Amino acid sequence: MTTQIRPKERDAVLQSLRAGVVPRLGQHLIQVGRTREIETLVGDIDRIADGGSAFRVVIGEYGAGKTFFLNLIRAIAMEKKLVVASADLNPDRRLQASGGQARSLYAELMRNLSTRTKPDGGALSGVVEKFIATAKSEAQTAGKSTEVVIREKLTHLTELVNGYDFADVLAAYWKGFEEGNEKLKSDAIRWLRGEFATKTDARQALGVRSIVDDASVYDQLKLMARFVRLAGYSGLLISLDELVNLYKLANTQARNANYEQILRILNDSLQGAAVGLGFALGGTPEFLLDTRRGLYSYPALQSRLAQNTFALGGLVDFSGPVVRLSSLTPEDFFVLLQKIRHVYASGDEAKYPLPDQGIVSFMEHCSSRIGDAYFRTPRTTITAFINLLAVLEQNPGTDWLTLLGGVVVKADDGGVTDLVVETEADEEFASFKL
Repeated sequence: MTTQIRPKERDAVLQSLRAGVVPRLGQHLIQVGRTREIETLVGDIDRIADGGSAFRVVIGEYGAGKTFFLNLIRAIAMEKKLVVASADLNPDRRLQASGGQARSLYAELMRNLSTRTKPDGGALSGVVEKFIATAKSEAQTAGKSTEVVIREKLTHLTELVNGYDFADVLAAYWKGFEEGNEKLKSDAIRWLRGEFATKTDARQALGVRSIVDDASVYDQLKLMARFVRLAGYSGLLISLDELVNLYKLANTQARNANYEQILRILNDSLQGAAVGLGFALGGTPEFLLDTRRGLYSYPALQSRLAQNTFALGGLVDFSGPVVRLSSLTPEDFFVLLQKIRHVYASGDEAKYPLPDQGIVSFMEHCSSRIGDAYFRTPRTTITAFINLLAVLEQNPGTDWLTLLGGVVVKADDGGVTDLVVETEADEEFASFKL
């Protein structure tokens, strides 16, 4: 590993990991394991690009890497020319509501709309302008007006909810584009983002009779998926994390309304009713399995999301809608820590603040203190490792052995050397073969 790592990527990765959050940049630098899971989601992305649909529920414990996995899939989707919209659910953002929470979720998705050329969100205007540029080029070739071509291209969208108004809003954006009317362009984007609160305001600004409201959020996403394909992209991937917030809803009726919306999305995806649209939902095991408040509390969802009864004893089945993130093995975790060390040294092996032996000692140190959880839910362990590297870097001459505890080397009868690490925390001995 001798490739130099750009300071921007290095800082983005290290600062995010140290804070316990997922880095937006440089995820490929620290990806380890879960090859089968990634291949499964890449297959979904290819299906979406082919005009199909996809639905996955990604299940993992807190700190096990769900968000990292979803962000990695998001980055792969953008590389494959998909438009990606991502958001975290919270008490003010839900899939189904009557008090504006669903529209709030839609608005957040549209603010975070990303493409390969604009990966950090805010790509909606660029997608619209790419569509208009394509329509303008076709209009010049065919000898027609641009607005006529825009209307023709959007004709098949009129069969969907809000389809007519969607076409009117894009025509209004084109008019503002031609006349230099920034207010009209801004209002059109506001409508597409779901930021109009009343139909009266939308009618006054754009002459349309509908807005994106709580009841039409999913229909609007289906419209947007078809639209981005008309703009020259491969499809739309919706990434939703923290679905455990639905599990936490105290009101049974509100919780079931959200689960009913998930069922609708799942049915549309499995039946192919959504064109070029995919969903990846991240949640915890209790969100899925709890028969009192989780997805399994809704019988129609339980039957569709149930685990394959033959996939037992280490056997897996990735063809169903649920992807359970496997735990990292200690070997995977060792490779992960190596990669983090490599990023810390900006790709220069000569600047490694800790040798491989030190990584093994660190893992033993963690194992003796918190058990197997250190690699099964690695978030806090990774933060501790970066803290260790920071101390070693900023205090030249500091011995990593001293930081991790005492080290005793002894040989057994067969001449095999054991390295024994004595941790100061519990004064117990943890040994492993060199």
